[in-house]
Amino acid sequence: MISVLIVDDQALVRAGIRALLETDPDLAVVGEAADGRTAVAQAAALRPDVVLMDIRMPGTDGLAATAEITARPDLDGTRIIILTTFDDDEDILEAIAAGAAGYLLKDAPAQALRDAVKTAAAGDNLLAPPIARRVMEHLARSPAPRARDPRLDALSEREREVLVRVAEGDTNEEIAAALHLSPATARTYVSRLLARLEVRDRTALAILAHRSGLIG
Repeated sequence: MISVLIVDDQALVRAGIRALLETDPDLAVVGEAADGRTAVAQAAALRPDVVLMDIRMPGTDGLAATAEITARPDLDGTRIIILTTFDDDEDILEAIAAGAAGYLLKDAPAQALRDAVKTAAAGDNLLAPPIARRVMEHLARSPAPRARDPRLDALSEREREVLVRVAEGDTNEEIAAALHLSPATARTYVSRLLARLEVRDRTALAILAHRSGLIG
């Protein structure tokens, strides 16, 4: 059972999200919060697998709450999905920098929301394709000089191939198909890359690959 904390300043929105999630027997809503400060406290108390976090809230907003939760070692197993009506580039990039596992718009289909929670709980990251493209376009336009990360030198050729696929937004299944691996083997490679490159998630892997010049 995947436990979920819903964070949104509108009670009606929280009720709607709860109703959508609870149609799936694998998902359980364990708590709600109406602002970022309460969200942090609830996350610490409930240790949910996934937090669905709004951005615009009174007091501590969702981005600040996300950064605080992801920085806590005792909440290392909690994954955060930003769920918002806003698709502003700065918000998207700040959410990723804060450690969010995904960014989803509130007009996403109900099944997409349920699938997103399961994807995040499994340790994977998700960005809607249009948002993922914008993130990668921003990185490509970045004026910062590219410098190869010395940690890349320790990777095998196959690990670098998997890293490039992750940076291009491929799922484990797509990586497996492209490189003639089983999905389980592809997942093992990704997990190994996270450990060897000392990063939290797939988005961080993608950013590292872009900034190191592995992706044009």
